[in-house]
Amino acid sequence: MEIKQVTVIGSGLMGSGIAQVIATAGINVNLFDSFPEALDKGKSGIEKSLARLVKAGRMKSDDLSKVMGRIKFYREMEESLAGSELVIEAVPEIPELKEEVFNSVEKFANPDAILATNTSNIRITEIASKLKTPERLVGMHFFNPPAMMKLVEVIKGEKSSESNFQEVFNFSKKIGKEPIKVCKDTAGFVVNRISAPESLYFILLLENKVDSPEAIDSFARSQALPMGPYELMDYVGIDTVLHSLEYYNKTLSSAYGKTTIPQKMVSEKRLGIKTGEGFYKWKEGKAQVPSASPSTKVELLDVFCLEINEATKLIEEGVASPEDIEKGFSLGMNRPFGPVSVAKGLSNKEVKDKLIQLHEKYGADVFKPAKSIDEGRMKEAMDGRLKAKTEAKAITAEGEQLLNVKRTGKVARIELNNGRNNLLNMKVLDQLNNVIDQLWNDREVFVVVISGNGNLFSAGAELTQFIPDSMEFIEYSRKGERIFRKLSEIPKIVIAEMKGYVLGGGFELSLNCDIRVSHSECVIGFPETTIGLLPGWSGSQKLAKLIGMSRASYLILTGERFTGDLAKEYGIVSRIYSKNELQERTMEFATELSEKVSPIAAALSKKLIYKGSEVPADVGLEMESIAMGTIYGTKDFMEGISAFVQKRKPEYKFQ
Repeated sequence: MEIKQVTVIGSGLMGSGIAQVIATAGINVNLFDSFPEALDKGKSGIEKSLARLVKAGRMKSDDLSKVMGRIKFYREMEESLAGSELVIEAVPEIPELKEEVFNSVEKFANPDAILATNTSNIRITEIASKLKTPERLVGMHFFNPPAMMKLVEVIKGEKSSESNFQEVFNFSKKIGKEPIKVCKDTAGFVVNRISAPESLYFILLLENKVDSPEAIDSFARSQALPMGPYELMDYVGIDTVLHSLEYYNKTLSSAYGKTTIPQKMVSEKRLGIKTGEGFYKWKEGKAQVPSASPSTKVELLDVFCLEINEATKLIEEGVASPEDIEKGFSLGMNRPFGPVSVAKGLSNKEVKDKLIQLHEKYGADVFKPAKSIDEGRMKEAMDGRLKAKTEAKAITAEGEQLLNVKRTGKVARIELNNGRNNLLNMKVLDQLNNVIDQLWNDREVFVVVISGNGNLFSAGAELTQFIPDSMEFIEYSRKGERIFRKLSEIPKIVIAEMKGYVLGGGFELSLNCDIRVSHSECVIGFPETTIGLLPGWSGSQKLAKLIGMSRASYLILTGERFTGDLAKEYGIVSRIYSKNELQERTMEFATELSEKVSPIAAALSKKLIYKGSEVPADVGLEMESIAMGTIYGTKDFMEGISAFVQKRKPEYKFQ
């Protein structure tokens, strides 16, 4: 469907702003309001907004009249709906009022017209329940002010048709917005749902007399936030905050109904900017916030953990993808990052401990850790890969499982799982690349072990793949080189558990690991030259640097296979274990390293070893001194020294 004309119901700040956005995008808009003074005010507001854009040089003066020419103003609903393919309701957040509006819209609108509601909190399914054709209704939540804010949450109710859902999403892009898909209906959708627990938290801070509004707002501004939480509540409206809490009390948790401050403020008509006083007095659109030193009784981590917790619940419930949650919260809250990014920089334990602390202190059940966080699977949720409790699996679009990933303590074990010989192909490389990326910033994993499923590591590349020409073959080689190189760059210790056959590409994979262990009977080698190829995934470069040109030349040019014992003698392998105990001993070794070696020291040491070998000695030494200075300021350095002096095992946290 090509939407050429839209009707917006309600000419308040949101309705008139939405009409302006649509008209600016070149689409005709009918703006309806049954109150003449509201319609006149809406028209005046649009003209002033466009004039400001012209004054700022963001719009040509000629374009102002063109935009206004696309907007028609109506006081009769039936007239306003004629010919519109999309109807957007933007009346106040009163369920009964919205019900009344849509009853009239259904009577007069084109039967094929898509219906959308700009509600910010109320479930679409609830609004649609009173419609004769609930499948027509989709949520289309703009953010205030619509002319400035890029985000639109497009929400699918339980009965919303897929086609209408997609049409509204596409239309949002067409008018210059950045929409996200809310695929499962929930109160507050994404942005307001994530913000709800922290709104409750800030009210509870006051009710528990933790500190003053101005001290807490001062703290928030000191953290580079544009507005403190109480100033923001004043700006939004205390009545709006109260209505949201009451709605969340009915739909999400009774914890939202256990506050008294918002009710008292509303009864006293202290609604914030709209009445001139809320938490603060307001003059000329600005809050008169008393000066105060930043509070030392609250932590930004409190807020971040509450946001992460609610975002995790949204992912668990299938409301939205991690990518859309991150994008939506960043755009909706005008922040450079969202909860998904923050979660990747924190450990599951940090978040869980903080949430337990907040729940115990304030007694709000919404502060309790989400299931995934409680089970130690926060990273899986944020990466969009929630699977079984003890095992995550890398899956291709076709559903083939070619890698298994298991976590034990601070060790992640990756096993190739592609047939009897664990052959490497494009799909395996893509999955390996994804797993490396997932583990890269996971601060709960210190050591990675790479092995093969069954009795062998990998017999090399799958030679039956279709590669059309030389250029594609070059890119195939470069792809493997880049992905394998990540293993030497990832800030973790990477161990290759070499067993059975470790040939060709499998050998190259192991050479890019930091440490190699094996058993005596392991069969290793580069057979490429004997079948008209050469080691093309970094083998020709890595092996020579590891064991010298003479030995590398012999092994590559002859294609001769050799055992684990010879690999140990040449310095390729660091430890030899018995064949039957290889996996057990390797995991014991990995666990030992994860517990005794500082992960930051290991990460920086890797950089010095690999990068230092590529630069002149004086540059390498300068890098080393800078790394020493860097590590001196870390908490793990202090922990290592303390543990050494106290003769105890260190507890490193990647900090």
